[in-house]
Amino acid sequence: MIRATDIRKRFGELEVLKGVSLEVARGEVVSIAGASGAGKTTLLQILGTLSRPDSGRLLIDGTEPFALGDKALSQFRNERIGFVFQFHHLLPEFTAFENVCIPGFIGRRPRAEVERRADELLALMGLSARRCHKPSQLSGGEQQRVAIARALVNSPAVLLADEPSGNLDSRNRDEIHKLFFELRDKLGQTVVIVTHDENLAAMADRRIVMSDGNIR
Repeated sequence: MIRATDIRKRFGELEVLKGVSLEVARGEVVSIAGASGAGKTTLLQILGTLSRPDSGRLLIDGTEPFALGDKALSQFRNERIGFVFQFHHLLPEFTAFENVCIPGFIGRRPRAEVERRADELLALMGLSARRCHKPSQLSGGEQQRVAIARALVNSPAVLLADEPSGNLDSRNRDEIHKLFFELRDKLGQTVVIVTHDENLAAMADRRIVMSDGNIR
């Protein structure tokens, strides 16, 4: 599903990624661990096409995204990559259901299709009864589950998560951890997770450790 080859990235004089290569299989849950400053988030941003590498090659589901023009790349990102961050970034004026629908509407998919998918995902997250609640009416764990549903509404090839449970208490953290593996089992979802949480990293099908800009 993902093949990154010799990915390098520099910010000024600082070389953050030093020739990173990795492959992630379809339906695999992979964790990326390592100390702060190891290059984990920079690598995830490149895998998510949010940042371009200085050199190297990236393939996602058979497509070389950085060979696309800007408009095509934005469309590819919207349709094929889902993002989950430490902070949920839900829009406060919209309900849970409306927040989940937004990426589908941005992608100009048919409204009925998007709304049906949103309801399916909220049910999968155990949030059907909370669909009409706004973020301020939801717990932290519920908000993050809405954010995960939003990331999945366009049926992306890859789900990328950056410290997805870092802002949650232990009970909600454990629920979010289990959820990623349910997504793999029920949807065949490919997931890459950057985390400092050793329990989550160890649960993954494969644990990658980064150190000083490369995979150890």
